[in-house]
Parts: sequence; structure tokens; C-alpha cells
Amino acid sequence: MFPALLHYFGIFVMVHLEAKRLGLRGLSADELPKALVVMKQHWLSVIPLGILVYLIVSGKTPDFAAVWGITACVVVGFLNPHNRMGLKDLVVSLATGAKYSLAVGAAAAAVGIIVGVVTLTGTGFRLSFVVTQAASDLGGFIASGMLAEYVTQNALTLFFTLLFTAIACIIMGAGIPTTATYIILVSIAAPALGLLGVQPLVAHFFVFYYGVLADVTPPVALAAYAGAGIAGANPFKTGNTAFRLGIAKALVPFVFVYSPALLLVTPEFTWYDFLITLSGAMVGIGLLGVAFSGYMLAGLNKLERYWTAFAAMFFVAPGIQTMAIGGVLMLPVIVRQMLARKNQQLVMQELSADD
Repeated sequence: MFPALLHYFGIFVMVHLEAKRLGLRGLSADELPKALVVMKQHWLSVIPLGILVYLIVSGKTPDFAAVWGITACVVVGFLNPHNRMGLKDLVVSLATGAKYSLAVGAAAAAVGIIVGVVTLTGTGFRLSFVVTQAASDLGGFIASGMLAEYVTQNALTLFFTLLFTAIACIIMGAGIPTTATYIILVSIAAPALGLLGVQPLVAHFFVFYYGVLADVTPPVALAAYAGAGIAGANPFKTGNTAFRLGIAKALVPFVFVYSPALLLVTPEFTWYDFLITLSGAMVGIGLLGVAFSGYMLAGLNKLERYWTAFAAMFFVAPGIQTMAIGGVLMLPVIVRQMLARKNQQLVMQELSADD
């Protein structure tokens, strides 16, 4: 439940900051439609959604559920007295659906080639093996150098293994169903993480989370392509936007590893550790959202964005000390943002006075 909440929290932060940066606003109370009136007039429209959810939950395949959901939409369209659909409307709907499906179909066909090559050649298993070996070698090389006094080889090996595994998950998850991605990567990455002291459930969650994130990672972002087909938008631009809006939660799996209390699975679990971890993860996600959107209380310059992203990294392993360091690093940015916000308000007041 909590990893899912962090996912939606990250999306909320990014969307909110994007709206503030672009000057967008929500509808006022007078502009919003009344929920009871809408439900009274269009309650029939809920039936296809209910059928779709029921069939999926009952164990039917998504294709089977989709066919019956579309059929229910057509039936409801003919029966709805407030917006009744005619035969001409049905023909237009079918033509529009076929046109929008072309972009998604072309992307899916290209993805099928990639999936076929990866599956038949065994590239997935080789890639995962190379990742774990490269992480071990790189960690040992850095630990034997100038950082030998400050960090152990196991710590560096774990970090690079997590980083490279995340990249492998995103690459392997391109166009492959999440379940297949999970099975492939967990068979290779989970044992490697286990040897480094990561608990099995934590390792599985790490792989699974990034496998899901691959669905909105260009150039093969099938979930984003499906949304683009519905919206009639450019699929590639939609994929890039989806990735940018979802990037803030990319550090959540690292929190799983360094603070397993978030998953309620540590042998010495305490609610204190859980609350510290959860709050630290939320702050880290928020700071990453600020860095990638370029807006907090006002616009951020490039240096502030990089600095904010750097400060967010201290919340990967949430704790009082690391969170304090991250907070101190953010103080100059917060002060400058408050001053910039105050200047903006003064300018707006002057403009209003002139009008």
C-alpha cells in the first residue's frame, strides 16, 4: 500500500508543480458540474466501467473484458436519453477508434520485434548478468581508490548493483508485460542482491517497481502510447511527458533497500523507523519533483535544480542525520525561493495598482 501511495504522491507533486509553473488553475466551485446532477443524467455511463472492472477482477483476460466493455459502451450509447447515439455516430466512433489505434499499433509492432529479439536470443539473462558483474567490479575499483577510507566495497557494490539493476529493469521492461519482466529480472538480480544482504521481499519489490516504471519510459512507453491514442496526442511526446512526470518516484525502490521499514518487513520493525522512512521518502520525492519541474515557490535556475536533486539523494536512506544534511543543503534554495516569491507578489501588486 505505501509504495503505491508514494507512486501517486510523486505524480501529484509533479502535476501540481507543472501547473504552478505554467500558470494553470483548477475550475472554481461555480464552474464545476454538480455531481448529483451528472450522476442522475448519465448514470448509465458507469455500467461499461463496472462490467470492465468486474470481468478483470473475476479472472477474465483483458482482451475479453475490453470486448465486452466496448459492447456495453455501444449499448449504453443507444439507450442514454440525454446523449443518444445514432448509427452515423457509431460509424464515426469506429472510424475514430481505428485511426487512433494506428499509432499505438505501429508502436506495438515495433516493440514486438524488440521483445522477440530479447526473448529468443536470451539477451535479457545476459544483460542482467553483465549488470551484476559490472557493479561488483566498479564498486571494488572505486573502493580501492581514494574513497577507501570513507566507504566499504560492499556498500559501493550494493549501490552500483541497485543502479545498474534499475537501468536493466527499465530496458528489459520496454514492451514486455510486467509479469514477464519481473520473472526474468528477479531470477538474476534478486540472488545477487541477496548475496549483498538485501532481504528477498525487498529485492523482489525493487525489481517489480522499476519493471512497472518501464511502461512509461521512452522510447517504448506502451502505457503512455495508449493514453496518447485516447487523447489524440503525439505518442512520443506523451511518452516523454509521462516519463518526466513519473521520474520523481524513481528513488522509491532505493528507499526499500536502504530503509526496509517502509515495507514493514524488517525483523526489528518499529513505527518510529517507519514514520521517519515514510516522511523522508515523501520529502525526497518532493525535492526531485521540484528539481525536474524547475519550480518551487518560483522558477529555479539550472544550478538550483541540480543542487535540489543532489539534496534529494540524502533522503534515499532516510534517517535523522541524513535528512538533517539534506535540509541544511536546501536552506539556501528555500531562502532564495521565498525572496523570489515575494518579489513576484510585489510586481503583481504594482501591476494591479497601475490597472
